[in-house]
Order: sequence, then structure tokens, then C-alpha cells
Amino acid sequence: MTHSLFNLTQLKSTSIIGWRDGLPVESSEFVQRILNWREIFFSLSGQNYALYIDDSLEFSAALFGAWQAKKTIWLTSDTLTSSCDALKNRVDGFVGEFPGQYQPIDTPVSFKTLGSLNPIDEGSVGLVVHTSGTTGAAQSIPKKIAQLAAEVRTLENLFGAKCANSKVISTVSHHHIYGLLFKVLWPISYSRSIHARTLKYPEEIAQLLVEGRCTLISSPAHLKRIPAHLNWTKEHVQGLFSSGGILANEVAHTCFDLFGQMPIEVYGSSETGGIAWRQRSNLADESWCAMPDVQWRQSQGDNLIEIRSPHLYEDQWFKTSDQIQAQVNGRFFLLGRHDRIVKMEEK
Repeated sequence: MTHSLFNLTQLKSTSIIGWRDGLPVESSEFVQRILNWREIFFSLSGQNYALYIDDSLEFSAALFGAWQAKKTIWLTSDTLTSSCDALKNRVDGFVGEFPGQYQPIDTPVSFKTLGSLNPIDEGSVGLVVHTSGTTGAAQSIPKKIAQLAAEVRTLENLFGAKCANSKVISTVSHHHIYGLLFKVLWPISYSRSIHARTLKYPEEIAQLLVEGRCTLISSPAHLKRIPAHLNWTKEHVQGLFSSGGILANEVAHTCFDLFGQMPIEVYGSSETGGIAWRQRSNLADESWCAMPDVQWRQSQGDNLIEIRSPHLYEDQWFKTSDQIQAQVNGRFFLLGRHDRIVKMEEK
């Protein structure tokens, strides 16, 4: 069974796939880089490879190239020794910007590659998210191509019209599942240009907003530090998203004052994918709405949310560690975690 969303054959060769150092990157160049990476991965005998490249466009080309070669990519949030040591017995090699002692396969020099992109098997495991998980112990969470595609379609159905004709900029890394989906897979699949660099400073965001309409992918840790004195050109903020943790009410209203809209908050996890979303009104409604096709229920006794969703690896109910309070209107309130894990700055 093949999948059409991630084969990128719908891209026009002269369309702009993204921006690097202020210069446009055309789709033809991006596809050529995918083919370059496909050749590299074809030459490797193993199946599983850890990938870490800071440049979002190059990372995306390597990811799609690996999928073209039917490899499985392991996603790690950093290249610390502890993280790499935890991976080295799970993968067949390291690709990209890993420390030298792990003998990483370097980014290939661009070369002319004949051929065209192939369909991708949607039933294959294209990604493994290597994360601390809900238990605090290291976890390896497999993701089928079909899961990722289902979530990308959900995002487009919910928010695509809002983000149309805007560039995507981000303060969050594509090395986390939230950044991977919102900064890479979703916009590229629907021909929205992305910025190759992850933004670190508010001044960078402000400058890009001056230049044109943008959708900003961010997190509570970044949004609560947004300074008011910069020129935010709020009429150019087409979409504003936050995930990774709960956004404080006062921060949401500050965002409204600075950007002209409340952030769209997304609730989910590496294990579950997206579960629910909300965009608070001035009346400060704290409830959440489940995403389309996500079934949920409140467990008896401990009031934990259980979900069943196309974003999950298996078609069965999954019990999270988040306590909820169901509402009669089909929405719910989040009441905090049931376990002893504490999140600080989305970590």
C-alpha cells in the first residue's frame, strides 16, 4: 500500500520550498537533495539510523531521502553523550551532526542525481521517537508513515485555511515531534515555505514579521518571554501555535495584545500525537476540544484521559497520565498529571 502525501510529486519545480539565510530554496533544489540523501541511504546496509541536522530544510531532505530508501529514522532531541550512548545499541549508525566518536555519516556534497521520487509505503515504520517518555525512563516510540500522515491531514483540516499563503517560522526544534509535525511535515506537505533556521531571539521573529505574513510555531517557554517593546507587525501574524506545556492565561492574553490573536494551543504527547486543541476567548475558557477522529473518555476511579486515535500506533485505547474533568458540551478540562513527573520549561 502506498501513500501519496509525502512523495512531494505535487511540488512545482519553481515553487519556493523554504528560505535559508534570506535566500529562497526552490522545490527542484529540495527534491535534488532528497535524491542525494536517498543514494546515501541506499548505500547503507542497516535499517535504523539516528538523524540530527539543525538546518530544517536539510533535515527534511535527509528524512524524506531515508524514507525513499525504506529506512527508519530515530529522532533524538539532542546529541549529548547520554543520549547518543542510549541510541548506539539501537541504531545501525548516526547521520548528521553527532560527535565524532559516534562516526556519523556527514551531510553529502550536492550532486546531480537522475531519477524521480518513489511512493512511500504508509504501513512502514518511518520514525522512532527516542524520548524520556511519561515514565521518566528512556522510551523508543515507533511511528508508522500512516500515523504521521493522518496527523498532518488533521492539522490541515483544522488550521490550513488560517495559515494559507504564509511562511512558517518556528522557535521550536524539528528534533521534537511537535516541531517535526508543525515546522516540517505539515507545511512541506501542503506547499508552505519554511525557514531553515530555528529562531532563538525575539528580534529575529519581529524582523521576519516585518517582511511578510508568517505562521509562528512556538511554546510557552518562548511566548512568556516575548518583549512588548518590539514592533510585532501584528497584521502579518497569520497563525500562532503553542504546545509542549500549558500556556498561562496571562501569557495568552499578552500574545493577544502583541500579535492580535490568541495562540492556538495543542495538547498531545510523543506517545499519542495530537489529542486536543483550544483557542481561548477573552472570557478565558480553559476547556479543550478533541481533534477530529480522536475518541476520548474519562477513566473510572483515577479520572485519566484515555484516547483512541489514528495518531496512535495501534487501533486500541491508550491511557495517559493526565487527569481530566469531562464537560457536558463534549469538551474537557486538564487537571494535571497523575504521576510524579514534573515538567519545567516543556522538559
